[in-house]
Amino acid sequence: MTTVADWTRGHAVIALQRCPACSARWYFRRGFCPRCGAESVVDEPALGTGTVYSATLVARAPTDAWRAFAPYMIVLVDLDEGVRVMGHGVPTLAIGDRVCVDFETRADRLVPVFRPCATDVRQAQRPTNP
Repeated sequence: MTTVADWTRGHAVIALQRCPACSARWYFRRGFCPRCGAESVVDEPALGTGTVYSATLVARAPTDAWRAFAPYMIVLVDLDEGVRVMGHGVPTLAIGDRVCVDFETRADRLVPVFRPCATDVRQAQRPTNP
């Protein structure tokens, strides 16, 4: 199993795991595939693009360190790889918006922050036929 260091370890990337046997993808690290049980899984970086599934504005910070950022947006994003993740979002986001991930240091922690994509990244990544 290869290991891709992600934002939880101070690197600006969302790391997914994939099962070579059944092609399932998931976010929380496991030593086996949650779909088929295979023990041979690989880590891979996510593209960081997706669609906002849900959004909520947090007005009451959970700690003194987060009080300076309140109110802040928390979003659930369906990544293009088919995995749903949680992160911070800019206040203008709405359900259905296309987003790209960025990373910021807040309260001495690196956190994923989703923003509207400048262009439709899915279109930009598709190969063109001559």
